[in-house]
Parts: sequence; C-alpha cells; structure tokens
Amino acid sequence: MIEDKDLIKETVIEAAKLMAVSALTAPKARGVDNIVVRILDKDDELELLARKMEELSEYYGDFFKRDAHNIRNSKAVVLIGCKIAALNLKTPPFWKIDADTLHSIVNLGIAIGSAVKTASIHNIDNRVMFSAGVAAQELKLIDADYAFAIPLNVSSKNIYFDRVWPPPK
Repeated sequence: MIEDKDLIKETVIEAAKLMAVSALTAPKARGVDNIVVRILDKDDELELLARKMEELSEYYGDFFKRDAHNIRNSKAVVLIGCKIAALNLKTPPFWKIDADTLHSIVNLGIAIGSAVKTASIHNIDNRVMFSAGVAAQELKLIDADYAFAIPLNVSSKNIYFDRVWPPPK
C-alpha cells in the first residue's frame, strides 16, 4: 500500500524528472544546448539550500529568508541554469549586452517556461525563484553561469502564493 505522503513525494519527483526533460528539450538558439538541470529531492539538500538562502539574505534582502521558508516546505526543487554559449552572433551596436549572452539567457527563459508548463499540467505547485538559484550556484549545486530554482509541492493550498513575510507571530 502506498501512503498519501509517499504517493505525493514520489509523484513530485516524477514530475520533476518530466520538468527536466521539458527544459532540456526546449527550443534553443541555433540548436546549441546550453541548458543545465539538476533535481534536489532529499531533505538534507533542501535544508542546505534553505540555510544558504538565509545566509545570503544579509546581502540580497529579506525575501531570501521568505523563500528559504518555502524551500523547507517543498518536496523537491528543480534547478535550471544556462552556460553562455558561443553562438557567433553579431551584436547590434545599440544593444546593451552581446547577442550570444542574450540568446543564451533567452534559452534559459524558454527552458524554465517549458518546465513550469509541465508542472502545471501535472497539478504540481511551483514558483520560479531567483533567490534559490543564486544560493544553489553559491553552493555549487549546479554548474551554470545563470540559474533559477523551481521548488515543487502538492497540498490543498499552494504554499508559493499569498506569502506573508515576516510570518505572523
């Protein structure tokens, strides 16, 4: 017999794997694969990430602490990052950043969008987090030039919305 708690955790991990496939197979500029994905599904991994976020809140702001609370209450986290690819694109002189960097980051955005679409199809609550992505990079949990994190959960109320910070006493 599979208990509710185990069923939810296993389902979230399966959805995370499908999200990783969605991110990795998303369309990319010039077909160059520059997307990196990692799944955190162990409680100690989530706690390590949450603690790093709390530490980084001193520099980045209190919202890192708020997001750390969400990470602790998640079943898994999908990390999605990109490496800046040499696409050999000519940069228009009026652009503020070079075309290779821009297209690499656009690839990341498309990959993230594909991943959260997959989570949504499977009714997995999620939220894209800059904060947890930065912390994951600091911890070297993902080898990427830029990274975001997508925490995942299943509950009767989505824990990633209507967040109040600091929590009521």
